[in-house]
Amino acid sequence: MDAITIREATGGTISEVRDERAKLLRLHESLTGLGVDAELREQMPALLVHRPDVGLPLWVFVGYGGAYYSWQSAEKRHPVCDVPGAALALADYITGRTF
Repeated sequence: MDAITIREATGGTISEVRDERAKLLRLHESLTGLGVDAELREQMPALLVHRPDVGLPLWVFVGYGGAYYSWQSAEKRHPVCDVPGAALALADYITGRTF
């Protein structure tokens, strides 16, 4: 199997990938401030959010043309222009306070 680059995998330009990573970094910082364990993945522009108790971690991506953070197979989303609100929505979601 041939190795592919992030750009090829995402179908975006390098600047688009950097923009997504910057948005995910801001969300990571906000989640960390709330005490949520999250990792910015180097292999792809995604944030891995760990649940506090039991369960699989949650993958968060920047989608919808860069306008939203999305998770749960893109069923859940929050505008990237509201990073603190997105962090709170994710924290509530992983603790089971919202569905």
